[in-house]
Amino acid sequence: MKRARVAYAGAIHDATPHAQGLRLADGRVVAEDAVVWLPPFELGTIIALGLNYADHAKELSFGQQQEPLVFLKGPGAVIGHRGQTRRPRDVSFMHYECELAVVIGAPGRHIRKADAFAHVAGYTVANDYAIRDYLENWYRPNARVKNRDGGTVLGPWFVDAADIGERVELDLRTFVSGRQTQSGNTRDLINDIPSLIEYLSAFMTLNPGDVILTGTPEGVVNVDVGDEVVTEIDGIGRLVNFIVDDATYGR
Repeated sequence: MKRARVAYAGAIHDATPHAQGLRLADGRVVAEDAVVWLPPFELGTIIALGLNYADHAKELSFGQQQEPLVFLKGPGAVIGHRGQTRRPRDVSFMHYECELAVVIGAPGRHIRKADAFAHVAGYTVANDYAIRDYLENWYRPNARVKNRDGGTVLGPWFVDAADIGERVELDLRTFVSGRQTQSGNTRDLINDIPSLIEYLSAFMTLNPGDVILTGTPEGVVNVDVGDEVVTEIDGIGRLVNFIVDDATYGR
């Protein structure tokens, strides 16, 4: 089942797909462009992975790390479907990252790989932008790169884990202003979902609403003001985002 969270007529609503747009939980049907799309679940800790596809690490001339490259994000970094992301005027290379986002449903610590999927509630699509000009070190991605207001897009749908199953081999792709620039499959993750859950839960408690951004494959290119960036994952959804300048972003 696919579910969304949207703001409409001064309130926040749960919503499901409808042939004419969205069906709100109270039964009203509204157009997709009549609402403000929010992240499709109540956010907990945002845990992001870097360089978790071998082809992307090679693309960036970076060898495979000894353990997962993990960093955290605050809630202010996250926006929803059809939101705007700012490209600062002083940067030369800003790129998207299409990622499968894993949403935790059951709390746990010291979770074994064999039990990991019992702790997964579902999935959504993430587009996690990076500004390469600001990057200090791949082992220490700094806050300006990875915790920017509006730099992480989630949605539009939350998809139940049961609808995907435990064989998570999903095609993903990115389009920049209509041109396909990236493709990959989650089968190529260096650290797969059970491995990530086992690793993370060894030193931190995972709680419902925590979300793991699993990394992006090769094919990242620069985006410019005015670009429409579409990141999509088969069976999960199609996430749309717009790149704007400093003045349009306004904060």
